[in-house]
Amino acid sequence: MLYSCSTTKFVPDQEYLLHKVRIESDTKDVDAAQLSAYIRQQGNSKWFSLFKIPLAVYSLSSHDSTRWINRTLKNIGEEPVLYDSVQAQQTADDLRTALQNMGYMNADVSVKTAVKKKKVTVTYLLHPDKPFFIHHLHYDIPDDHIKDLLQVDPNFYVRLREGRRFSVNELDQERSRITQLLTDNGYYRFHKDYIRFTADSARGSSLVDLTMHVLPYKANDEAQPGDHPLYHIRNINYVSGDDGKLHIRQSILKDNTWLEEGKPYNASYLQKTYNSFARLPAVRYTNIRFAEVPDTSLLDCNIQISTNKPNSISFQPEGTNTAGDLGAAASLTYENRNLFRGSESFSLQLRGAFEAITGLEGYSNQDYEEYNVEAKMTFPRFLVPFVNRDYRKKSSAVSELSLNYNIQNRPEFHRRVFSTAWRYRWSDQTKHLTYRADVFDLNYIYMPWISSTFKESYLDDVTSRNAILRYNYEDLFIMRLGFSLAYNNNNHAFRANIESAGNLLNGVSHLLKSKKNENGQYTLFNIAYAQYVKGDIDYTHLIRFDKHNELALHADIGIAYPYANSKVLPFEKRYFSGGANSVRGWSVRGLGPGSYKGSNGAIDFINQTGDMKIDLNAEFRTFLFWKINGAIFVDAGNIWTLREYDEQPGGQFKINEFYKQMAVAYGVGLRLNFDYFILRFDLGMKAVNPAYESKREHYPLLYPDFSRDYSFHFAVGLPF
Repeated sequence: MLYSCSTTKFVPDQEYLLHKVRIESDTKDVDAAQLSAYIRQQGNSKWFSLFKIPLAVYSLSSHDSTRWINRTLKNIGEEPVLYDSVQAQQTADDLRTALQNMGYMNADVSVKTAVKKKKVTVTYLLHPDKPFFIHHLHYDIPDDHIKDLLQVDPNFYVRLREGRRFSVNELDQERSRITQLLTDNGYYRFHKDYIRFTADSARGSSLVDLTMHVLPYKANDEAQPGDHPLYHIRNINYVSGDDGKLHIRQSILKDNTWLEEGKPYNASYLQKTYNSFARLPAVRYTNIRFAEVPDTSLLDCNIQISTNKPNSISFQPEGTNTAGDLGAAASLTYENRNLFRGSESFSLQLRGAFEAITGLEGYSNQDYEEYNVEAKMTFPRFLVPFVNRDYRKKSSAVSELSLNYNIQNRPEFHRRVFSTAWRYRWSDQTKHLTYRADVFDLNYIYMPWISSTFKESYLDDVTSRNAILRYNYEDLFIMRLGFSLAYNNNNHAFRANIESAGNLLNGVSHLLKSKKNENGQYTLFNIAYAQYVKGDIDYTHLIRFDKHNELALHADIGIAYPYANSKVLPFEKRYFSGGANSVRGWSVRGLGPGSYKGSNGAIDFINQTGDMKIDLNAEFRTFLFWKINGAIFVDAGNIWTLREYDEQPGGQFKINEFYKQMAVAYGVGLRLNFDYFILRFDLGMKAVNPAYESKREHYPLLYPDFSRDYSFHFAVGLPF
């Protein structure tokens, strides 16, 4: 058995299993870990950066490949990585070149191996020596126009200057930057091979005399060298990439074209033109080509556009399971991607859902039905009055108008929600930023019918327990505006959102000296409107150890405050805790607020909500095999109310107590990664439960009870 589990069983004689690979530097100036990408041969992959389980699975097989169990184990597992001295030497050469490119021109790299039985540990020792510095800087630019253009560039004398560390990587970046500057100013045929550097250093010296050369232009090998030609755009032509006419208005084509007739060629504007057309829903792809006018320095720009089919219809069935109640839903969506020949996108979605509800007594109907109609109109441009065309063109904003009508028929009540919104969305890809501004968002909530059983049991109860319930089953207006910002560079993801509602209506009510209703609230069409302010911050940081292992750290903090015309936050805007994307030891809406412990499951989904939320998560993700990834996680968090509510005892946020009410959970997860989507299965266990004071129930980590403490979650996509 020990032999069958040996990880060196398949290592041939005179060869070695690559056990570990290290990089070490004999100077603190060089961060050896940053050079790990140059290592050509790594050891076998590890689960959670600790256990070589794939190699162990492979080693469980035998040499008999005719048996299916052996073939299966080898397919699931990972064959041993055998040490290759040639690749080790190539790695040393690559590391030496990398150090020289960083300015350590006398750098050297040695390879050290330590063998134990049939395993080898490889260490790459970096010897950077002293870095080189620029002593004198000279320029050889025979083209006077290019020389003048570079001299007015504010960055020309900043990136490279005397006394700065000599770096080949920085020289190459400067070549690319200058090339971009010149191609943005009409030099259509310029490329970075026209820029070269010569470096001279005296023996025994770490100082470099550097000269930058801009070589003269040559049309071909036989042509005489001369000044680089400066090109201008003569004509811009739009042609269809499909058979037939181009069904997009000429004004839309011009608004998305950054290149201009009569202006110099601009490489950045060329890329912006590609990006602008790529944003249009009606456009499938764009191909831009330039034709030189003979015997001139003029260019004809031909923009070939291929369009998508304007109309599409899609059908999507769904299955639902809400706390054991099974149901089904289906949606039918029609979309037109070029409604007014301006690449406007119009969609109309019809959705119906049905769910069989069990466990309700005293209600004549035991089913839940929902019907929804949503119409959305998206304009791929910034639609706003009193803004000139040039500003709208420079803005990458998308304007969106939406209308939604939702019908909900439950055994307890019937609910109708009408929503309409006008918003803008835009992005800055160079800075990894996206923005969204909700200029106008109106929600009208209407309750046409409430079951007498539900009304008598909860809403008309004289106790204060149901104050929050009553508020959320009244007709309500929510008129809000908001702004959100998101940043994502694959290692850091940040999102911030702020919104407010009711301030404009409240100001008008004060101005008109409107009367208040019996609850002391201003109304619109005899319906009270909500007034609150809400802000959220969400941050995720990924720490990648290697291509198979990463640690995700996440924090989500939100706070909302109802005031003036509202004493309670609308249910749709309240926070909840627990579930697949929160503290995973609890089911959704099963945690909090504070130390509150639900006592009536029929209405706890209302009472277990709050005005403030804190979520803190740490998740270690690892590749297991095939398309299966694993995770271990620790979650902490809770929700709180900002006001004291009798129906939520222990739920108010207090600065000297909230940290004692932080719930903690831990667990494991499996992910099926199909590239275009991820199926996620998480099993969470309670570790600290703030709803209880007794030691046994407050610390389930020390006194675990699986049937009491577990929560299973299924979701699509990663939690953060």
